[in-house]
Amino acid sequence: MPNATTFSLIVCTYMRAKPLLNLLKSVTNQTVYPNEILIIDGSTNDETKEILTANQFKNLKYYKVDANQRGLTKQRNFGIDKVNSEIEIVCFLDDDIVLEIDYFENLLATYTMFPDALGVGGNIINENNWEFVGENYAPKITEFCYDGWKRKDGSRFVIRKKLGLDSNKLPGFMPDFSHGRSLGFIPPSDKIYQVEQLMGGVSSFKKSVFSTFKFSTYFEGYGLYEDADFTLRVSKTGPLYLNTKAKLSHYHDSSGRPNQYKYGKMVVRNGWYVWRVKYPNPSIKARLKWNLTSFLLTLIRFSNTFTTANKKEAFTESLGRVVGWFSLLFNKPKINQ
Repeated sequence: MPNATTFSLIVCTYMRAKPLLNLLKSVTNQTVYPNEILIIDGSTNDETKEILTANQFKNLKYYKVDANQRGLTKQRNFGIDKVNSEIEIVCFLDDDIVLEIDYFENLLATYTMFPDALGVGGNIINENNWEFVGENYAPKITEFCYDGWKRKDGSRFVIRKKLGLDSNKLPGFMPDFSHGRSLGFIPPSDKIYQVEQLMGGVSSFKKSVFSTFKFSTYFEGYGLYEDADFTLRVSKTGPLYLNTKAKLSHYHDSSGRPNQYKYGKMVVRNGWYVWRVKYPNPSIKARLKWNLTSFLLTLIRFSNTFTTANKKEAFTESLGRVVGWFSLLFNKPKINQ
């Protein structure tokens, strides 16, 4: 990979004009600037177009998609088709992200250090509190340790440990019963880790990947777990990496998200889908553990109805999870490999 790597940034957005503007301002400050920025807008109003007209950015191209092209995976595929033929690396960012100044520089350097890389992900730094404790530290049951760093473990993982349902794989890898630990469990060590999953909103891929793979349109609208589906398929053909020096902050803007009932259904149905992408024929034990863990997580979410201020959201999401689980008995998703 030459030093002057050409790269494109694709941002798929929906009803988030102001967060998008904050992202683009952080792109402007980068030590390495994209050769092109493609904004793929699925909004039902013109606010995003208007704010980009009022604020000009170098190399930016704006596309407003029709209703039949709206949705995260459809918009990503639309953007890929618009990428310049000379581009080597295609980067994706969610529209509610703010980059550290050397994000792209560190991300692209990974492809030089690991020429076999098909994809490289960035590191979200504002979601978890880590502490370096060294290799010999003995973690409490309420803690998670990896590579000499520790963080607090959420109640769902503590309970899973007690019941023998915790993940038996490193973060970024899926156990045979799914329900693994996300990239949020990889510490801010400034190291590069090989993984088999990347978060779509902070990811990049060699452009050649898209001659074989596309984002699945099974994941409509909000597209929960579409990134897991895509990267699990890609990782079967070559390595993916997470560079913890490629840093950014994710602010989880609530606009443009589905209601909690739909979200709950997606958690279960889309979770089942990506599990079967990785393991088409899981063992009886793995099937049992997937269902037990799904049931446990639903119970924990339902308990939030009584323990949190957002009682309605917790209840409706729990209801969506239950409906999603029962729907698998008679209407399983069709897997598209």
